[in-house]
Amino acid sequence: MKKLLFIVLLMISGTAIGQQLKITYLKSSNGKLLENQDPLWVFASPNTTVLSTESVRSQKADYPYEETVIDRTANVLYQTAVLNDKENIAAKDSVSLTKQTFDYLNETKKILGYSCKKAKTIVNSNTIEFWYTEELKVKGSPSILGQNLGLVLEMVRNGNFLVAATKIEKIKTMPVIKKTSKIVDALTYKDLLWKSRFTTISVFKDQIINFSEASKSNDTILRFANGTIAVRKIQFPEIAAGSQIFADVTEQSNGDAYDRTGSFFIIPTDKPLSFLDGLQNGVAALPVYQNGNGKSYQGVVATEHYNPIVELMRFFTPFGVKQYNYLELKDKTWAEQVFYRQDISELRSLLSGKEVWVGVMIGNYDKGGHKVSANITIHSEGESKAKPAQIVPLFCTNNIMEMAGQEYGTLFNNDKGLEVTFTLDKPMKNVKLRYITTGHGGWENGDEFVPKTNTLFCDGKEVFRFTPWRQDCGSYRLSNPASGNFPNGLSSSDYSRANWCPGTVTNPVFIDLGDLSAGSHTLQVTIPQGLPEGNSFSAWNVSGVLIGE
Repeated sequence: MKKLLFIVLLMISGTAIGQQLKITYLKSSNGKLLENQDPLWVFASPNTTVLSTESVRSQKADYPYEETVIDRTANVLYQTAVLNDKENIAAKDSVSLTKQTFDYLNETKKILGYSCKKAKTIVNSNTIEFWYTEELKVKGSPSILGQNLGLVLEMVRNGNFLVAATKIEKIKTMPVIKKTSKIVDALTYKDLLWKSRFTTISVFKDQIINFSEASKSNDTILRFANGTIAVRKIQFPEIAAGSQIFADVTEQSNGDAYDRTGSFFIIPTDKPLSFLDGLQNGVAALPVYQNGNGKSYQGVVATEHYNPIVELMRFFTPFGVKQYNYLELKDKTWAEQVFYRQDISELRSLLSGKEVWVGVMIGNYDKGGHKVSANITIHSEGESKAKPAQIVPLFCTNNIMEMAGQEYGTLFNNDKGLEVTFTLDKPMKNVKLRYITTGHGGWENGDEFVPKTNTLFCDGKEVFRFTPWRQDCGSYRLSNPASGNFPNGLSSSDYSRANWCPGTVTNPVFIDLGDLSAGSHTLQVTIPQGLPEGNSFSAWNVSGVLIGE
């Protein structure tokens, strides 16, 4: 019945009796008209008001676009949106107009020859003033606000942003609004409209990442390392330079109570050998790196025939969020899940228009493990002068295949640390190293809890040194229901750590390397890794990707 009534309203809006007007509005900021703006158009009759724009009415608007219809006989507002060439939606709102309150002021002035009164309201700490006239016997406003005042000819926000009527025209017929295919509630309307403004690529949905021989692949998702790694192939659309790209991961414990290393990553396949060979055939299929400390590290550095994984996002699970929320503490309301989100726009050229292997890993030994969803969203920025980037994967010591025998990143117990030699076929300008680093060793003297300086060298010259450290871990206590509590009044999740906290993302550091010529170059990372104690040892998960013009 609601849908029928709405369609009837839209059909009769073109035949309203009485004066029918079209009002054009333009926006100004600090006294200056905004450039290249789309004029607002309001159509008003005694029975109906329609809010639109010039581009919408001339069929030149980009998707999604909205129009608002107000049924004056019932004082009801209908929001309509065309999401794309196949889908349009609408929502009925019977309360917004009646809930608006105003202070009516004594000031008056003339606008476009009409006597206007003044009213004021405050919305979300913004002071909004309205100049409206009752002489034209119709109601309308360039916003949902002020619709019942009269005909609003000026609306001023915080004294410096003005929406002003520039022209009032009589019209013979009111506009016809496109027939709506779907009536939804207001919250669903906002959600669908918001999501239509960007592209969402769903990579994983409620994927279990656990440790079990029963973990099996299917036709879409390949699982490795006893279920601790999930990988699938994704076709990405062409992504315009300057677009914003975000990775997001949502995690809940499905049994595992501990803080674990997680990685959302892609597998470069532009060389004869890839990390996928290691996943499918075992770590022995990956090239080995040795630095003289007596150990072999599989698949961690780029070679002539191999590129390591590229981490989109390094994240850390909290202590048992959701699964262990029954562990109650007074005045603590545990989170239901952890949401990680990170800008990965700098990696656009690895994704745009390509079919890419995308994976997620959480190192754990629990049969229940973790439940994970992951997406990549693409947000167009329109015109951009951003230059396409060259991207060169260099190293990743995060042992993604930990549960399939890949060696931990213990190579920094040697002065040489990590050293990778690479060759550029052509020069790169304004080169940056996208560097992610986290220290591990979860006992009192382990590198997880002891600050250690990372030093980086390019072609033998020191280019950067810093001590990666997070001191805000206590901020995430409500995501850590199973975190251990100590006699000193702290929880394990409160303690500062080597560039990570339980329940957080570790941000990349961008290190300027200047311009690099064509030919061979060497990059080196050194860290004073702590010594083992009994069966406990320290390790560093570092990854690096060159990005330049």
